[in-house]
Amino acid sequence: MRVVIAGGSGLIGRALARHLSGKGHSIVVLSRRPYRVEDLPAGVETAVWDGASSAGWEEVADGAHAIVNLAGEGIANRRWSYAQKRRLRDSRVQSTNGVVAAIRAAAQKPAVLLQASAVGYYGNAAAEEVDERHAPGADFLADLSQEWEHASDPVEELETRRVVLRLGVSLSTAGGMLPRVLLPFRFFAGGPLGSGRQWVPWIHIEDTVRAMEFLMNRSAIAGPVNVCAPQPAPFGEFADAVGSALGRPALCRVPSWVLRLMMGEMADVVLHGQRAVPSRLIEAGFKFRYPEVTAALSALLRE
Repeated sequence: MRVVIAGGSGLIGRALARHLSGKGHSIVVLSRRPYRVEDLPAGVETAVWDGASSAGWEEVADGAHAIVNLAGEGIANRRWSYAQKRRLRDSRVQSTNGVVAAIRAAAQKPAVLLQASAVGYYGNAAAEEVDERHAPGADFLADLSQEWEHASDPVEELETRRVVLRLGVSLSTAGGMLPRVLLPFRFFAGGPLGSGRQWVPWIHIEDTVRAMEFLMNRSAIAGPVNVCAPQPAPFGEFADAVGSALGRPALCRVPSWVLRLMMGEMADVVLHGQRAVPSRLIEAGFKFRYPEVTAALSALLRE
């Protein structure tokens, strides 16, 4: 099958391209600068995309089995000024508008759109367990996730099934949150961030891409799906698991006020968290290889 990945140069996009190409599927990665996309397997194609329209890649979308839209400015790329918040929103909404336009223009519609979102949709739910039936939150990340999801609503009027991926924190040593957490541990200065009681909706990167492949091929599943491990962990427990995997103590707590001083409003990403659970994946019969955080981190840090 042919799969088109918008935002395929990011951590999850690269991992998905490797996973699917390894199974013999035809993969096309869309990028503004395809010549700068690295770490893609041999045989994976790239196509130029302006990140906001269907211009130049409509033929690629026509007849594809799936389009995976992961495009968007990184949440933690820089401090959240007003201008940065606008970039975060525009990069998501405009890219999704372009994906919808490509699907609308296709003579043979893609069978499925996997549309990225985030468990940040649920806002600061404290210790409450949240699954796909939970109402959205009311903070910046919740508003951003809602706008991102709603931008793909028009697909439901077409012949393409839409699955909204409410992604948790994908753990990988190749990028994302984990390398930032690991660094102080390597210098014996690691520990919880903030209270340590906030929940981390983590998932091993291998389970992330396996879940995405699973959802591509389950025609009965549409709508929002939490893509996170079935056993979220409080940050204190997560830090202990990192320390155990590295053979380092997890004693150096970073107070909330220090994080807010350093990161501003963006500190909410690590100080709030969500106790998200993947109810729909479990109900559909998906089997996690790494349901528990200690085993997941041990496997990652042995690589």
